[in-house]
Amino acid sequence: MVRRWLNALPLRSRLALLVAVTVAVAVAACAMVAWLLVRAELMTSLDDALRDNRVPGQVVIRQVESGQCRAVPAKERQAVPNPFDSTVQIVDANGTSCMAFGNQPLPVTDADVEVAQGQRSESIHSARADDGEDYRVLTRPLEGTAAAVSVARPISEVDRSLDTLALVLGLVAAAGVLGAAGAGVALARAGLRPVDRLTGAVEHVARTEDLTVHIPVEGDDEIARLSRSFNSMTASLASSRELQQQLIADAGHELRTPLTSLRTNIDLLVRSEETGRELPPADRTALLASVKAQMAELGVLIGDLQELSRPDAAPAGSPPVALVALHDTAERAVERVRLRGSGITVTARLDPWYVRAEPAALERAVVNLLDNAVKFSPPGGAVDVKLEGGTLRVRDWGPGVAEEDLPYVFDRFWRSPTARSLPGSGLGLSIVARTARQAGGEAELRRPEGGGTEAVLRLPGAPEPLPEPPGASDA
Repeated sequence: MVRRWLNALPLRSRLALLVAVTVAVAVAACAMVAWLLVRAELMTSLDDALRDNRVPGQVVIRQVESGQCRAVPAKERQAVPNPFDSTVQIVDANGTSCMAFGNQPLPVTDADVEVAQGQRSESIHSARADDGEDYRVLTRPLEGTAAAVSVARPISEVDRSLDTLALVLGLVAAAGVLGAAGAGVALARAGLRPVDRLTGAVEHVARTEDLTVHIPVEGDDEIARLSRSFNSMTASLASSRELQQQLIADAGHELRTPLTSLRTNIDLLVRSEETGRELPPADRTALLASVKAQMAELGVLIGDLQELSRPDAAPAGSPPVALVALHDTAERAVERVRLRGSGITVTARLDPWYVRAEPAALERAVVNLLDNAVKFSPPGGAVDVKLEGGTLRVRDWGPGVAEEDLPYVFDRFWRSPTARSLPGSGLGLSIVARTARQAGGEAELRRPEGGGTEAVLRLPGAPEPLPEPPGASDA
């Protein structure tokens, strides 16, 4: 119940309550220790006063000899003049007592009897009289007799001072707790002010989807780290949104060209059917071939977009990573390129190399490298494919890539000015770079000596099949 009530309170109230309770406990502990120390000191002072207030033995003896020291019945007790401001009682060796001064007889203890018998030099203890009042009793031998004299003073003398001290400490503690509660509220407000700013920023982002919000960061404490993390998160989200919008804009731009060509060709075919004016067979065949080519280009572009739309971290349900023979994958890709009959000679020297990757994505990446090399090779040219030590190199002898264009070749939809008239979506090399990252490797495009372009794909692996990682069979 208490925990539920605490959880229902605002964080600021909980912090203030925590400060107040902590201070209250500390003040109460200090007050208790102070009270106990003062009580011990006062009791010591009372004992010293009893020791200093020595009752002359001759006076007590005269009281006994005159018959004025006797056990007083309760009904006959009355105040007797007391010159010593103390209760004085005589105790003999048999434990019998009589009052010399005072009117409240005190109980006789074994220690008092031992003092009367000469076995102890003194005895000091607390005792309660018949009226319920507590006394501090000091018993010493009565010189020249086989008895002892007990001198007692009421502990109420100490209790009155302790009660006053307790009242003062209680007031001070109450004032301290109230002050601590106020300080706790002030500290909670000051300490949570950055959290309030962060909360306001988060609510603003949730309400407006404005990712340009930036929280000022001061210091290097936990709140500052949280603010920096929030700023980094919003910056990452803004960058992701910008990339998403750019991807949509670039995809729309790339889709517009084949769609426009398709619509134009289909409009010509429809108009020919509607007007009854048949197109020449050669023109009709060319139009249908163009429609087919544009549809194939659309299919490739949509496939590339689907591939790039997937996150780098494979989500649940994505194709599993498996042990892949990179040399077999490269060989299949080479055969696919050769079957297309482009007139380009493709030679391959492939050493065994095994990697862990998504098989379909890896084969698509290798095919993209080969297609890119074939596309930029001159008619009757050659493409050299070499796999050695986990590095796949695809070399062509085409016009090559300008030095200033090399940093952008793996960007989505980027194409050099000289390649914009050629078919393609500008996504092939982006897919290669993405596949390399997912497999823990890297992709590079460079200008080798002798002209042309060399694409390099490096993937970690081994020349022999790798053992299955623990738990792979359960995936």
